[in-house]
Amino acid sequence: MAARWGGVARASVFRLGWVRAGWTGLWLAAAAGSAATELEVISSAEICGTCHRAIYEGWNRSAHAAATESRLFEGALAAAERDFGEPARPLCLSCHSPLGVHLRDLSLQQKVSREGVTCDWCHSVRRVRFRGPNPAPVLEFSLVKTGPSKATRAVVHGTEYAAVHRGAAICSPCHQYRNAAGLNLIDTYEEWRRSRYGRARRSCQSCHMSQVAGDVVDPRVQAVSGAQINLHEMPGSSSVNQLNQAVRMVLAAQRKPDAIEVEVELANIGAGHAMPTGSPLRELILEVSAAPRQGQPSAEIRRYRRVVADRDGKPIELEHEGFFRAAAVVSDTRLAAEERRLERFRFLTAAGDPVEITARLSYYYSPLARADSAKRVVFRTISRWVQ
Repeated sequence: MAARWGGVARASVFRLGWVRAGWTGLWLAAAAGSAATELEVISSAEICGTCHRAIYEGWNRSAHAAATESRLFEGALAAAERDFGEPARPLCLSCHSPLGVHLRDLSLQQKVSREGVTCDWCHSVRRVRFRGPNPAPVLEFSLVKTGPSKATRAVVHGTEYAAVHRGAAICSPCHQYRNAAGLNLIDTYEEWRRSRYGRARRSCQSCHMSQVAGDVVDPRVQAVSGAQINLHEMPGSSSVNQLNQAVRMVLAAQRKPDAIEVEVELANIGAGHAMPTGSPLRELILEVSAAPRQGQPSAEIRRYRRVVADRDGKPIELEHEGFFRAAAVVSDTRLAAEERRLERFRFLTAAGDPVEITARLSYYYSPLARADSAKRVVFRTISRWVQ
């Protein structure tokens, strides 16, 4: 085992052939009338999707499914390998292709390795160890799959309830990371643990894997009552709806004799962690503009981010460098869980000239600090005219 999973995955990986292990008919049909497909100890998500169709379709739209093949990650991985050599690849893939690391398939030749954070990774986790600098999953790869339900009984593989699937701990191995310099570069799990949400044991899943209508198993394979599943799309920073639920923005503006005074209240009302969380290259950007009907428009920008630096105090501007070189937090202007912040602006304008005030809030992420590698999501815009 390489990088962060060293020594924690303990079941051997092998091909079972046609398995007969006490469960009836270990046969999967890709569609009605199609040929049977063999179930392996570690299978492609597509195989899982033949029975768990609704769950697969949600996961297939998720950032987990795109973890190895997103252009943002591909660019950052290439830069990390160029700048830091051989250790970079297993370190990056330990979260972006954990099965690839486990299978020693660092070149991602196998389909399951290219599937990012895939079914047989999460559903092989039995518990998480919090020893050493980083949380580490304890996994057993077999035809017994773990999950959050005590009542589920499958016909094609065994099932086992694992409490870890109901709590935030299962997210921590990838959403909490201390680098070799001792800096918590990714601190999402600890942000959550220190918040009211963590104290109340309100888990990550309650926001990112809410229950929705859907069949756990395709009814053609097995009839399961309830018709509800956890949302495996796991919406996060790419979801406008999720961002809107996390951050509230209120705009107030009033005319003064020679200016418009603006107040914008921002509140992290829905995230059990800082906004934004994760990589220090992520930030919220508040842009407030004043556009007079007759005069020249003007604007001000406020940024909410965490700035980290190397041992010499030089700020880290490329994400992959942070994993190897970041040693200290220089500043942190992010919105903590439940924090409210009032921002004030003043725009000089001529008396009697109507002005359109616009506040725009966006999520921005640029791991390579280049425009063509950036992701920007504008998720709140408020405009009003002031006479």
